[in-house]
Amino acid sequence: MKKILALLLTALVSLTAAHANQGGPAWDKFPTEKVNDMAALQNGAKLFVNYCLNCHQASFMRYTRLRDLGLTDVQIKQNLLFATDKVGETMKVSLDPKQAKAWFGTVPPDLTLVARSRAGHGGTGSDYLYTYLRQFYRDDSRPTGWNNLVFPNVGMPHVLWELQGERTAKFVEKEDPHEHGKKVQEFEGFEQLTPGTLTEAQFNDSIADLVAYMQWMSEPVQQDRVRIGVGVMLFLLVFTFIAWRLNAAYWKDIK
Repeated sequence: MKKILALLLTALVSLTAAHANQGGPAWDKFPTEKVNDMAALQNGAKLFVNYCLNCHQASFMRYTRLRDLGLTDVQIKQNLLFATDKVGETMKVSLDPKQAKAWFGTVPPDLTLVARSRAGHGGTGSDYLYTYLRQFYRDDSRPTGWNNLVFPNVGMPHVLWELQGERTAKFVEKEDPHEHGKKVQEFEGFEQLTPGTLTEAQFNDSIADLVAYMQWMSEPVQQDRVRIGVGVMLFLLVFTFIAWRLNAAYWKDIK
């Protein structure tokens, strides 16, 4: 029995080490306060519709939900309704899956729940998206001309490159610390080739807005759920106190 437990423990440690050493940058912390910022969420919705909704879709999300962000039907129709004519429709695209697979190597995934599904050992799904969307660089060896440090050889191009500008990644060859005689490529930094329309700080802030919207989209009633949950816990706390005092009053004359 001890040997079995030891083997299981060794396997767990090895798996953890493998995750820790699988390469790629550590995930940056997403600024969670953005999820409660209506202006940030509205800007994120605009970025999502303009840059993400061309290839990806959010088939479980209706445009009418954007009313919860303080937008009117007129604002939605004029600024965010490009893939359909009705505000009550879901966020689908007309991209043919067969063409998408031929162009990108795979069908672009639905993004409705991506902010929840991408959580892992490195952090939350929002942390992953916030890091991933800021780690693109030029790579002429790739079919799209772009690559990504977080998701090497990704089929997705850098759709936000006009905002961030073009840059290339610099790698240096170093000795593999885990295997003698083996060389590995280690990331050294980015080199900006052309400037974007936004500064680095502005681009990071825009990506945070976009990720905030994607997190909100994955569960639009999250804030209501938290508020109701707090109320329920307070009710149970008060009810527990009342039940405790009633129990004491009921049994006080019984020995």
